[in-house]
Amino acid sequence: MRKYLNLFDLSQKVNYKNEVLSGLTVALALVPEAVAFAIIAGLDPLTGLYAAFVMGLVTSILGGRPGMISGATGAVAIVIVSLVISHGVEYVFATVILAGLLQMGAGLLRLGKLMRLVPQPVILGFVNGLAIVIFLSQMASFKNNDGHWMHGENLYILLALVGLTMLIIWLLPKLSKAIPASLFAILSVFALVYFLGIETKTVGDIASIEGGFPPFHIPDIAWNLETLQIIFPYAAIVAGVGLIESLLTLNIIDEITESRGRGNKEAVAQGIANICSGFFSGMGGCAMIGQSLINISAGARARLSGIVAAVMLLMFIMFGASIIEQVPIAALTGLMIMVAIGTFEWASFRAFKRMPKSDVLVMVVVTFVTVVLHNLALAVLVGVIISALVFAWDNAKRIRARKHIDENGAKHYEIYGPLFFGSIAVFNEKFDVQNDPEEVIIDFAESRVVDMSAIEALNKITERYLKVGKKVHLKHLSPDCRKLLKNADKLIEVNVLEDPTYKLVVDKV
Repeated sequence: MRKYLNLFDLSQKVNYKNEVLSGLTVALALVPEAVAFAIIAGLDPLTGLYAAFVMGLVTSILGGRPGMISGATGAVAIVIVSLVISHGVEYVFATVILAGLLQMGAGLLRLGKLMRLVPQPVILGFVNGLAIVIFLSQMASFKNNDGHWMHGENLYILLALVGLTMLIIWLLPKLSKAIPASLFAILSVFALVYFLGIETKTVGDIASIEGGFPPFHIPDIAWNLETLQIIFPYAAIVAGVGLIESLLTLNIIDEITESRGRGNKEAVAQGIANICSGFFSGMGGCAMIGQSLINISAGARARLSGIVAAVMLLMFIMFGASIIEQVPIAALTGLMIMVAIGTFEWASFRAFKRMPKSDVLVMVVVTFVTVVLHNLALAVLVGVIISALVFAWDNAKRIRARKHIDENGAKHYEIYGPLFFGSIAVFNEKFDVQNDPEEVIIDFAESRVVDMSAIEALNKITERYLKVGKKVHLKHLSPDCRKLLKNADKLIEVNVLEDPTYKLVVDKV
């Protein structure tokens, strides 16, 4: 249990100034995002803010990736919006709790290692799609409260302030790194607007963020099988989306910081955070790549920054709402646009000519699905499926057979490449049953029998030889292949030829 209680990584020196200032910057950036996602889900803005506080605090303390930020996210909001409409907010709280239990189970079962199955083109497509989504989500800042686009003086002022924010964030690190550029940009634009009395859109124009400490609340629902049938599908999707986005964000932060997070520990932490969020009137959430990148780019590397961000967000809600509501939206919009620009993998364009066409297709499809459907889990799933199919197709064409007849008159087929469902058609074409001698040896020294489709292929080729009175031997089968054959003894009956110069290692019973 001790590994879940360390607040800081003792293996590296913690820069407390960077951690505190980064946390403050993240807290400011969390406010409009949490409010917007709650509104998207049809919930009270405080529901999103409470979720951001609880998710951020719990995952910062217990998570597997120091420096990563969690909170209320659009991915979760899109999933639960129909549940809010059909059954109300109490069912949302119950759904988030159940999703947390599922995520904890996934972490305890060590399913985080499944992220190894996500190819690099899928990650690139995910990152690029998410960068575009972050950028497009900022366009709402250029609309009036009635939903129409700004025009005239209001638009020009907003554009100027957004441009100033972006300029400061880009220029300041070249001059000094004493204070995070994001925080300095927000404070500078805030001071400019406040002291010059510039009329522009502020956080308070979106919604009020004033509230108290998140109230403990057991969801007011009927705890029975009928309720479980209602919430389970939503909970499963929330859990899946949350884990995929969190673990992919963890991988991205790992690459940036050249360190390694712990996926299973993060899954457990996300689960505990969602359970707490459901009981403390929050809408749930997961890791936030935008805020995580703000945190990392500001120099944060330890858990303190996430804790500071969560605590400061609560302070804003309880005591500083009147001040935070005056923060110009332009400052936060400029910050998030810079995050989008920094998130996008511009190098992927240069890699187009060097990457296989199939990888380019996967990356483009994942980006497209992420942007159009805003469904990150579906985008990653589609990318993994396409990559798997391409891999299967490529390997299906690689199976080869070298043939020769030995001094005893037996014909040898030396198989190269994996024998699996995709390659059995090519495999069957290699054999000349009618013209082969009485004894045939199929050598798998350079091949593997991968699945039951391969077993069935061996069964059929054996039957073809038996029908014409010829005998088949299998040679150089690996232990896992022999185990497959043993398990399939009702499907196939062939002789496994022992080679005195090739000793097989068998599993102990």
